[in-house]
This record gives sequence, C-alpha cells and structure tokens, in this order.
Amino acid sequence: MALVTMDVQSVFLNGNTEITVILPDIPWSAKPAEFYGSGKKYPVLWLLHGTFGDHTDWIRKSNIEVYACERDCIVVMMSALNTVYDDWPDFCMGFDNFRFITEELMPLIHNWFPASDKREDNFIAGLSMGGRGTMKISLERPELFGGAASLSSVPMEMDSDIEQLTKLFNTPKEELEEGPMNERRTWNDMHRAGSVEAYVNGRDNTWRHLKERAEDGTIVPKYFFSIGTEDGAYVDGRYDKFREYAKTLGINAVFTEGPGRHEWRVWDRDIEKALDYFGIGKDKKGGNPF
Repeated sequence: MALVTMDVQSVFLNGNTEITVILPDIPWSAKPAEFYGSGKKYPVLWLLHGTFGDHTDWIRKSNIEVYACERDCIVVMMSALNTVYDDWPDFCMGFDNFRFITEELMPLIHNWFPASDKREDNFIAGLSMGGRGTMKISLERPELFGGAASLSSVPMEMDSDIEQLTKLFNTPKEELEEGPMNERRTWNDMHRAGSVEAYVNGRDNTWRHLKERAEDGTIVPKYFFSIGTEDGAYVDGRYDKFREYAKTLGINAVFTEGPGRHEWRVWDRDIEKALDYFGIGKDKKGGNPF
C-alpha cells in the first residue's frame, strides 16, 4: 500500500494538523499509466483512535494496512486529541473536531484522493473514545456513512442518571484531580456544554439519539458493536444492557464479543470482523504480497 502522512491547515481546528492515509497499491500486473489514470474511486474507512492516541495509532498497533491492501480500500486516520470527537469552540481559538471531520476532512479526501463520496462506500469506525465518536458522528450525519463500527465502547444512558450527573457537575474540579479519568472527562464535557441539561440534550447522548433515529425512520448506517469479554463494560453488564436496548429499537446491527481486555489485540481482531461485516473487498482475493 501507499502510506501518506499529511500536514494540513484546518479551518475548524484553527491550525495545522496531521492525518495519515492508506491508499491502494498498484497491482504487479498493472501498467502504471493505466492504473493511476483510471479514474477509479475506492471505498473509504474513516478510522478513529482512542483516548491518549493520535493518527498513528492504528498504523503502529494493528494490521490495518494489511487489511486495506487485501480489500483495495482507502483508510483515513486523523488526530483528535482527547476531544471525544466533538467541538470545543472555547478552547484557545476554537478546536472543532466534529466539524473538522464532517465538513473539512471528508471533502478534502473525497476531492484530493481517488476516494468515493458515495454513502454506500464510506464507513466509520473507532475504538473506545473513537467508538464514542463513531456513534456521535454517524447518528448526527447518517447520510454520510453506509456502516459504523464501535469497538469497546458503550453509549451512556444519560437520561436515567441525571441525579449523579448533577452531583458531578456541582463538584469542585480540584476534588476530581485524583479521581477516575472518566469523571474528570464528563465534568469537562458538561461544563463545556454549560449545564447538565445542555449536556444530556446534546450529541453525546447517543443512547437517546439512537432511539430517536429509529422512531423517526431515519436511515442510519448498519452498525457493528464488539468488545472483549474481560473489558470492564462487558464484565459489569453495560454491553449486554445496550445490546438488549438496541434489539428493542430494531436497528440494523450485529454484536460480537471475544476473549480480551480493553486492548489492541481485541481491536485488531475486531476491525477485521467489521470490514467483513461492511462487505469491503468481499470480491477481492488479496492485495500485493509485499
């Protein structure tokens, strides 16, 4: 495969940012002029990293380049810091990651690379925080993606947890400095929103938004959910609870689990399963062997 790392100036991030793109490689039997001049458009996987990660994570820690080669597709990876793939307009000069992906990066890739902009050829996936971002982006902009995969990430059931969220919102921030990371993150998310009510009514509440999409008949992507059986969200029952909830909504989704914790061995295994589920490269016999 061809591996491209780009420094691009972003309007929505108010500065430069790096992206990594995997592009289909030329077959040994092809003539270069014909291959590169064919005008062919390839399916695209938009691949999101987790907390503490960046655009290099999937390249360094998984076999995604091998899978892309075998399936003849483009993979796009971006850096989102720890933004939970949302907009942070009050950070410095503004750092709107949601808008960067949907309104800037996607047009860039679709127009600068041989990438198909058809809904049925675009898929989004992510691990942990990236799974959370996958749900937010795919539910707010379902017209952009034919499939979405959330790995080791379970939507929060916010509407039934208002009391606890309010208590956390009113906790002085300094008291959370030694506490769980997720509490500090949720505190920041709520204060970015301005209130508990605004947070619960915002795009983070994908538990609610999934139901809204099902009830209003919006065509959402087909979903793939997976997790390791030693992951905390599986052990404490949150994954199974969400699975049962999703079944009641009648959405087009599959759920799978297998051995493993919150770790790369799980995500490498399950992204390949997601690609199979999406049908990317189903008619391919494998890419170049080197």
